[in-house]
Amino acid sequence: MGPAGSVLVVRATRPPRRALYRDGLILNRVRNGLSGESVSETPLAERIYAACTRRPVLVLFLLCLALWLPGILSLPAMDRDEARFAQASKQMVETGNLVDIRFGTVPRYKKPIGIYWLQAASTAVFGHGALNAIWTYRVPSFLGGFVAVLLTFWLVRAIGPPSVAFAAALLLALCLLLAVESIIATTDAVLLATVVAGQGVLLRAYLAARVPARAPPGLVLILIGWAAIGIGVLIKGPVTPVICLFTALLLSLWDRQWSWLSTLRPLRGLGVLLLLLLPWLIAIGIESHGAFFAQSLGHDFAGKLGTGQESHGAPPGYYLALSTITLWPATLFLIPALVSAVRNRRDPAIRFLLVWAGLVWIAAELVPTKLPHYVLPAFPALMALAALWFGAVKAPLSRAQRYLVGVAAVQFAVGMALIVAAPILAPRFYGHGPLPLWFVLAGLAGAVIGLVALLNACHRAFHPALTFTAAAAVLLYGVVTVGGAPRLDRLWVSEHAAALVAHNARPGDPPPILIGYQEPSLVFLLGTHTRLPASGDAAAAAARNGGLALVEERDRSGFLAHLSALGANAHALGQVSGLNYSRGKPVRITLYRVKPAP
Repeated sequence: MGPAGSVLVVRATRPPRRALYRDGLILNRVRNGLSGESVSETPLAERIYAACTRRPVLVLFLLCLALWLPGILSLPAMDRDEARFAQASKQMVETGNLVDIRFGTVPRYKKPIGIYWLQAASTAVFGHGALNAIWTYRVPSFLGGFVAVLLTFWLVRAIGPPSVAFAAALLLALCLLLAVESIIATTDAVLLATVVAGQGVLLRAYLAARVPARAPPGLVLILIGWAAIGIGVLIKGPVTPVICLFTALLLSLWDRQWSWLSTLRPLRGLGVLLLLLLPWLIAIGIESHGAFFAQSLGHDFAGKLGTGQESHGAPPGYYLALSTITLWPATLFLIPALVSAVRNRRDPAIRFLLVWAGLVWIAAELVPTKLPHYVLPAFPALMALAALWFGAVKAPLSRAQRYLVGVAAVQFAVGMALIVAAPILAPRFYGHGPLPLWFVLAGLAGAVIGLVALLNACHRAFHPALTFTAAAAVLLYGVVTVGGAPRLDRLWVSEHAAALVAHNARPGDPPPILIGYQEPSLVFLLGTHTRLPASGDAAAAAARNGGLALVEERDRSGFLAHLSALGANAHALGQVSGLNYSRGKPVRITLYRVKPAP
C-alpha cells in the first residue's frame, strides 16, 4: 500500500491482496475514497453525487449545455481561424463541392476536409437556408467536446469505478480551455474526441498485457479505435495517430516489452485507415494537382515544427504559465495529484496516463509555434489522474500533502480571480461601460461559490468541492460569454461594419469591396462574393463597378486620390472604429458609396 494520500501501486506481477477486478483495475482505496466513508463529507453531497453517477450521460450533457451554449449563441464570429473555417464550410454548402476547400477564390489547404464536412452538414440541417448564423457552424465543436467528455468517462472506467470516472469527465467538461474550444467553430474539440477514443482502446490493450486476469479488447473495439484515428486524420492531419503511436512506443520502451502491440491488429487497422482516408486523399490530390499535400504537410504542419508561424512563437514554459487559466477549475486538484502519480508510476494505469500527458505537454512546449489549444489532448489524462488521486487520498494528510493542497488552492484562487475580473474590467477598456449590476452580482456569487469549493477541498471534502466548483464555473462562464463579451463593442469591428453595409445597401449594388480591413469575420458576414482586391487595384475595381466600399483609414487618402484620377467619385456614409484584436492595433473604417467613372 502506498503512502497516505497517494494512489495505490498495482504491480503487474503480483497485484495487492485487496485489489478487485471488475470492468478494469479497481483500487480499493479509490473505491472507498468515493463511497461515502469520509466523515468530512455530508450525506447530502454523497447522495447527490451518487445520483449523478447513475445518470452520467444525462448529467454531463446538461452540464455541457449550461457551460457552453451561452457562448455558442452570444459570441459573434471570431477572427481568424473560426471565421475562415466557417466561411470555407459555407462555400461548401453554396457550391455543393465536397472535395475542394476554398476561402473566397483562394484554396485553403492547411487542414483536411473533416471539420468542413461536419460544419457544412450542421449548417445545412440547422440553418434552414440561412448561412450567416455562426452558431450553426459551432454545433460540431459542441458535440465534439461532449463526446470527448463522455469518452473520458469510458476511458477511466477501465481503471476505476463510476464515481471516479464521473469525476474525471466532470473536471474535463469544466476546464476553461475545453469550454473555449467547444464554443468556437474550429477543429480542436472534435480532435480531442478522436484522441480519447484512440487512447481508450490503447489503454485497455496495455492493461491486458500488464494486469493479471485482464482480457484484451475485442476485435470490434480495436477497429473502432483505428477508425477514431482515421477520423482524427481527416480532422487535423497526423495529430491523433502521432499521439497514439508515441504513447505506445514510449510505454514499450519503459516496460521493455513489445509483444502487447500485436493485440492492436495493426494490419487490419491500417486497412481501416486506408478505407477511410484514401477516397478523399485521391480526390483532393486530383482536384488540387498535389497542392493540398504541399501546403498542409510541407507548409502548415512542418512549418509549425520548425518556426513560430504567424507570430505565434513563444519559449518553453508558455503552457505552464497559462495553466492557471486553461486548466481552471481542475487546478484545485492537479498539483497534489501529479506528485502522487509520479510516486506511483509503477502502477500500469498511472504510467499510461503520465506518458500520455507528458508526451503531449512536453512536445507542445518544445515546438516553436505555440497556441493555447495545443496542449488540450493532454487534458483527459490529467483529469483522470486528478480523479484517481482524490478518490484514493485518506485523512489525515501528511505535511507535504497539505502543502501541495495549499499550493493548488492558491493557483485555483488566482485563476478564479482573473475570470471574475475579466468581464467586469474589460468593458471599461473595450466596451461602452461597466457591466449591469446583476451580472456583477452573478460574478461575485460565482466567486463566493468557488471559495466554498476551495475550503471544502482543503478539508478533503471532495464531493462538495466538485459540486460547488461546477456551480461556480456555470455562473462565471455565463457572466463572461453572455454578460461581458457581447459588450466589448470596440472588438467587434466586423459586426458593426456589416451592420453599416446592410443599412446602406441598395437593390442592384455589386458585392461590397474591402480595402485595408479584410478580416475573415467580415467576409463571412458580408458573403462569399465580397471583393478583396489588392490595395493597388482597389480604386480601379471600385471605379469600374461602383457600389459600397469599406476603406481603412491608412488606405483612405490613396484610395480617394486614385479614384478621382480615374474619373469616379465617392461620398462617405458612415464610420466604424475599434480594435483589430487579430493585429492588436486600432482601426477606423469609412463606408463610401462610389459612383463609377463614365
